[in-house]
Amino acid sequence: MAEKRIYGITALYNNPDKITSTAKKVKEAGFTKWDVHSPYPLHGIEKAMGLKPSMLGVVTLIFGLSGAAMALFFMWWTMSVDYPMVIGGKPFFALPAFIPVTFEVTVILATVSTVVAMFALFFQLPKNEFPLHDTDYMKKVSCDHFGILIEAEDPKFNEASTLALLKDFDPISAEIVYHREKETYPIFEPKFLAFLVTVAIVVSAGTYVTLNKLMFIDPFNWMMEQDKIIPQSRTELFADERGMRVPVEGTVAKGFIPYPFMGETNPTEVLSNPFLPTKENLELGEKKYLTFCSPCHGNFGDGDSRLNGQFPNPPSLHSKRGRDFSDGWIYHVITNGQNVMPSYAEQVTREERWAIVNYIRVLQRAKNATDSDLEFVRAGK
Repeated sequence: MAEKRIYGITALYNNPDKITSTAKKVKEAGFTKWDVHSPYPLHGIEKAMGLKPSMLGVVTLIFGLSGAAMALFFMWWTMSVDYPMVIGGKPFFALPAFIPVTFEVTVILATVSTVVAMFALFFQLPKNEFPLHDTDYMKKVSCDHFGILIEAEDPKFNEASTLALLKDFDPISAEIVYHREKETYPIFEPKFLAFLVTVAIVVSAGTYVTLNKLMFIDPFNWMMEQDKIIPQSRTELFADERGMRVPVEGTVAKGFIPYPFMGETNPTEVLSNPFLPTKENLELGEKKYLTFCSPCHGNFGDGDSRLNGQFPNPPSLHSKRGRDFSDGWIYHVITNGQNVMPSYAEQVTREERWAIVNYIRVLQRAKNATDSDLEFVRAGK
């Protein structure tokens, strides 16, 4: 059996003052390869150990400035040299606009480089073969004790004198830590080779099935490709292959009562007005009249047409014949159309048509007021 190699000597203390005093004495003794372990930061320990300022800040500064320079150079080259662009009258190198990107690149490069340097260079992680792993010493200094380690590689290391030095401050315990024996794992054993072959077969088969089978299976596309007929689409369901169909003659949409006198020029009877001329109803009628009726009939129903004679002007709504029209007759003309006036049944709902009728009545009464109406106005009613 090979002789164990000493890694170093450790000592445990339960008092931060003792670990600080021990660190000062170890420094004065001239040791260079040693370290202090504590469950929390100890004020003044770096001075007691004689530690120099960390170079980690230098790494952060260098990479942060490099990120700023790289960002500014890239934006200058892109916007001013390679593809010059004038944006909003700004100069090619508009520094204020480049500040946010420069700041972000500086922060990202500085922080990432700091973390990478801290773990890879300064801590030299991962150390899978670190002799202190899983020792009672490391478990205690990670919890509630303070410890010091002097490595055997130190030029001034001597097992007896070093152990005596650490015991001068009455440690709880002091022990020698040895390097672990190197463990080997043969890879050419039949079981391991069989495992490798199995993994290779499973991975190869899975890759083949994924790339040649799974990727060509139809996905769950029933929401995108539904069995329905959309407007302007072709279908084989009907002989003419047209998806859009004319409604069956005589059918009525659910909840809809068709106008009974549609297509009749002079119906013998008409509907009665079901709406009272309330404020809300008249406001709706005014809005729809000015939108759909005023282009031909004028804003006040005088037949003066806002279309400047592009179409034949209709008669005035204030003639005796117009005033004698019943509400139902006006509604019929709006719904069915008359002479050159088309039907507005598609543009205006039933409720809006009756609102237009009530508003026309208001216009007629305003243009043809009676003495009683004038007295009513004078009275402030």
